Amino acid sequence: MDVDAALQSQIRNIEATYGKPVDHWFAVIDASGLTKHNQVVAMLKADHGLAHGAAHRVSLLARQRHEAGAAAPSDPADALYAGAKAGLRPLHDALFAEIRALGAFDIAPKKGYLSLLRRKQFAMVQPSTTSRIDVGLILPATTPATGRLESAAKFNPLFTHRVRITAATDLDDEMRGWLATAYALAG
Repeated sequence: MDVDAALQSQIRNIEATYGKPVDHWFAVIDASGLTKHNQVVAMLKADHGLAHGAAHRVSLLARQRHEAGAAAPSDPADALYAGAKAGLRPLHDALFAEIRALGAFDIAPKKGYLSLLRRKQFAMVQPSTTSRIDVGLILPATTPATGRLESAAKFNPLFTHRVRITAATDLDDEMRGWLATAYALAG
């Protein structure tokens, strides 16, 4: 395993253990006003219960982010929800809250959508119109395409199924089950 892969693994483990993306911890650090590494580490440990190694890594990442001149890492979803599709951003955020609840995963921005990966890809999220987000899933081939769970053959052949999300009510137990299955199979 190379250094970059080990670092990404450590970041995924921190996110899974503490249930928050590193961007959350960057915001905590920024809000604290602390700038010295040892003070940030102590604050993360004392106030937020991070283990020393996790607090140390998050502090280093936050420092590197500032040294690189970035105020904050950009969210890859920002570009997808600019302009006419901006009204879908709250629905996207609600969808991602459901997905993040499953555990750690990586996001690979693509042109027009976000690819979600663990060991392998398990889903994609694409604002398709100004009123709908399409979610592509990789489910077992034996999973029937019925009702809301459509075949993805004509949508995107990299996925087995598609679900169209138009409202927060679409993020129900059935949808959570499909997401959990795809997530588990990719791990």
